[in-house]
Amino acid sequence: MRALRAGKYEPVYVLCGEEPYYIDSVYEFIATHALDEMAREFDQQVVYGRDLQGGDIAPVIGAARGFAMMGGRKVVIVREAQAVKRWEALDAYVDNLMPQTVLVICYNGKPDKRQGIWKKVADHAQVAWLQSDKLRDYEVERWITAYITEYNQSGADLSIDPRVAPLLADHIGTDLTAIVGALRKLIDGRPEGVKTIDVALVERNIGISKDYNSIEMQSALIRGDVVKANRIAQYFAGSKDHPMIRELAPIFSFFSNLLMYHYLPDKSQGNVAKELGINPYFVRDYAAAAKRYPAGKVFLIIGYLRDTDARLKGINNPSAKDADLWKELIYKIMH
Repeated sequence: MRALRAGKYEPVYVLCGEEPYYIDSVYEFIATHALDEMAREFDQQVVYGRDLQGGDIAPVIGAARGFAMMGGRKVVIVREAQAVKRWEALDAYVDNLMPQTVLVICYNGKPDKRQGIWKKVADHAQVAWLQSDKLRDYEVERWITAYITEYNQSGADLSIDPRVAPLLADHIGTDLTAIVGALRKLIDGRPEGVKTIDVALVERNIGISKDYNSIEMQSALIRGDVVKANRIAQYFAGSKDHPMIRELAPIFSFFSNLLMYHYLPDKSQGNVAKELGINPYFVRDYAAAAKRYPAGKVFLIIGYLRDTDARLKGINNPSAKDADLWKELIYKIMH
């Protein structure tokens, strides 16, 4: 993206992978910036893989070999390229690229690099190959923080409350398009002069309760606040937005990390944050939880969480509802 913003275009882009956010971001930038509005009418062509007769890329390559009608750059874009079956014409094209053409191939999924054509294309010096993989759950919080840091490079001066990233990650998951949509809503929905994205702003703009969420549940468990934990569990059980199987994940992650914390020889803030892969802000939570839950108890809690997860999936559970499972789980954790 830095190269594109600087006006440096490669002859071929292969944008592939399971995460559409980056594919769409690069595609949309090229589609709106490579040509001015008038030139786009004549020298930009968008084709869908499913519309190619016989699934053959040859007509697209024919268009890429043509000259620009306005005498400058030509842009040819293939959307949903995973529907293409025959790529022989692309194989020949990369041997003799048209320097004035920008060919963009958007492929939802991963081309098989064991096939000669894709290995050849991926290794070509003038092909920009982007493989956009899904984030893992534990990577989302860091990604959200990095997004705000990058946004600030435009001249903004925003900060983000450390509790917001895990809250959004828990509520939205790994869908980057949805996460960016939520972040943009938070950024654009700030009252004038507000420079911090905090939990109250999330509640007002995204609809996530600042009192009944995974972070507050975790906090209640750390403090041993039985009443608060059960109140949140009751809220979860009555809300379709908080399925128990999803809300168990951050609790399991916390206690798994807590077990690691117990056996770290160096419990300084920097080392704990590095070893557990967490924001330094949350190290104090692990220090507090370690006093309440010794290592032996944490082993038992992880077992309780695994058992609850299995029962949610119908194993040894003919009738218990989420509210009953929450009540039982919280009792076992805190006693």
